[in-house]
Amino acid sequence: MPEPKHFITFRDLSLGELKAVLGRAAVLKDERARGAYRRDHLAGRSVVMFFSKNSTRTRVSFECAISELGGRAIVINMGDSQWTRGEPLSHTARVLSRYVSAVVIRHTKEAELAELARCSRIPVINALTDERHPCQVLGDLLTVAERLGGVEGIREQTVCWIGDGANMLNTWLEAAAVFGFALRFSCPPGYLPDGGIMSRAQAENPAVRHFGSPAEAARGATVVTTDVFASMGFENERERRLRDFRGYQVNAALMAGAAPGAVFLHCLPAHPGEEVTDEVIESPASAVWDEAENRLHVQKALLEYLVPAL
Repeated sequence: MPEPKHFITFRDLSLGELKAVLGRAAVLKDERARGAYRRDHLAGRSVVMFFSKNSTRTRVSFECAISELGGRAIVINMGDSQWTRGEPLSHTARVLSRYVSAVVIRHTKEAELAELARCSRIPVINALTDERHPCQVLGDLLTVAERLGGVEGIREQTVCWIGDGANMLNTWLEAAAVFGFALRFSCPPGYLPDGGIMSRAQAENPAVRHFGSPAEAARGATVVTTDVFASMGFENERERRLRDFRGYQVNAALMAGAAPGAVFLHCLPAHPGEEVTDEVIESPASAVWDEAENRLHVQKALLEYLVPAL
């Protein structure tokens, strides 16, 4: 049996493979809009989904994707699994490989996803960890392609990230290194992204730069994006973070400095009035609802690509 392909980081797939997934996602989206979305790629097969973190968009979009490909989603709260009672990950991986066609997992520790993938004979898909959120950024890139020049036009964009240097920015850094687009990011002192991920991205793409001023980072950007200031797991730091992130809100004044026709993205859930204003979320520049929908389409395309047809 050939080694499975996984999607734990953007670097697990080549630029050509990622472009193929995005192109296929656009086709699937068009077919679904015309009511022709029932397929049999996963007919008679199941995908297991593990969750140790809260989820709305990830769970619903993946369950819909699996169903619309003809498969069945098996959803397991991580706390209900033997995994959390000390079963070796290698045992879990080998058993699941004999039951299901893929594993989708939303978990804290990315190292455990890597270990699961190492021992699996089936694809493992990262549905969010503390380090990365690759399915979200894949959906974001489909949204950018739709609004700004197609898949081939992604390379020509200037993406601006404002806010925390957590899993979303880590993933944007890797995406910028793979696709070659300019990435300008601004984070408060003490909230920079992972040093290794940042250094590697900057070495591979000189257009990846940190700016001390959010307004300077946003100047001329074609895409402006952000996330909540206190991500899952950091809720107890919320009040301190609100103070530390003062001045890092995406508002109308900041968007006015971006390029004409710039697109606003947010992975959601948002906290209007904190990291972004309602005025921006509800503006014509906002693509957040398309962005959320596009999670479904890129995940369908990803499952088609990673899970071999019978």
